[in-house]
Amino acid sequence: MTNEETISVLNDLIEVSKDGEREFHDCAEEVTDPELLNFFTKTSQRCAEGAAMLQEEVRRLGGEPETEGSFAGAAHRVWANLKAAIAGVDKSSILEECERGEQYAVEAYEKALQEDLPPDIREMVEMQHHGVVANMERVHTLLESQRH
Repeated sequence: MTNEETISVLNDLIEVSKDGEREFHDCAEEVTDPELLNFFTKTSQRCAEGAAMLQEEVRRLGGEPETEGSFAGAAHRVWANLKAAIAGVDKSSILEECERGEQYAVEAYEKALQEDLPPDIREMVEMQHHGVVANMERVHTLLESQRH
């Protein structure tokens, strides 16, 4: 895999991480439940930290790192905001949107891991993938607890 291809993969993951950071931040602004507020705030911070790690790798490889989320992420947030405005904000609908966003993130990381990444970068991407999977599982658990 060329340096440029590695940079492209990392920049895609930066966009996904920035999308997650924004989505969890937005969710934190919509809830009053202390457990959810804490989870969303901490998860947003972890997404920001993950993006920063990826950006540093892109710089190290001589590339220009992405600094924003993706168009798809922006479109998802617009849809989620519209849906929340129509349906009224409740914990379940917020968690459902988070679960969809995290599923997208898991798929993006799994796609990146199919690439022939340099070992040190693969290790970092695998670590972040585990974190994204854990986020998705936590969101799913929280969603299931709201349904019962």
